[in-house]
Amino acid sequence: MLVNSKEVLEDAKKRNYSLVAPDFLDLDSARVFVNTAEKMHKPIILSFAQAHSYVISLEEAATVGKFMAENVKIPIVLHLDHGEDIDFIKRAMKLGFSSVMIDASAKTFAENVEITKEVVSLAHPRNITVEAEIGHVGQGVNFSHGEESESIYTTVEEAVEFQKSTQVDSLAVSIGTSHGIYKGNKTPILNFERLHELATHVPVPLVLHGGSGSGEENLKRCAHEGISKINIYTDFLLGAVQSVKSSNPQDFISLKNALNAGMERVLEHYITLFA
Repeated sequence: MLVNSKEVLEDAKKRNYSLVAPDFLDLDSARVFVNTAEKMHKPIILSFAQAHSYVISLEEAATVGKFMAENVKIPIVLHLDHGEDIDFIKRAMKLGFSSVMIDASAKTFAENVEITKEVVSLAHPRNITVEAEIGHVGQGVNFSHGEESESIYTTVEEAVEFQKSTQVDSLAVSIGTSHGIYKGNKTPILNFERLHELATHVPVPLVLHGGSGSGEENLKRCAHEGISKINIYTDFLLGAVQSVKSSNPQDFISLKNALNAGMERVLEHYITLFA
């Protein structure tokens, strides 16, 4: 069933576990993610990033996401990931996304607050939840963005002020992860002291972006020590390709089955790890 993120994230925050938020790119990946979650009786945040609208359109993503979510009994949040501008976010709301993210983290604090407040004012009357980002999660070797950038840690003072000023429903924070593949495939060192401070003082669920490649122990600690939603994207692409390499499919249907099996195994792993 299609739901917004409020109840599922608040439950995760209360009971110290994390939901997986996989980014889908087509019908196959969306179907794999939703059916796997149903098989394991766990909700997920089914996400579509604005940066991927060159792969399928927002309209196609909304149709696919709503169809899959509405045909299972477990809670599924259809979430716009990394919404970059108000007009795109408005379109997502009208098309039926139940949750949206506005990412203005690269702007000044004041600009981020004002833009996020506008999105909240549009979303909440429609029963749509809003995620924003404070601090900045940098880019590694990324499949969607060519330029690399450094992470900027989230401060407790700004996070508290930001949530109070915007009334955002969940907050993505930066504690040392990056989007994409880490340089040299090195596991990052995460700032768990900062995470504990944020989890103590910020009243809404916290989100971790850049989960892929961050290390199992790191992610398990995040899920049990204050993060309520962990975004995974790159690991699904890598898992799908590895499945193809190991099975060596000889026709199109076998190729699709191998890709889907690889993504399914990755999601099963992370649902179990974060539970």
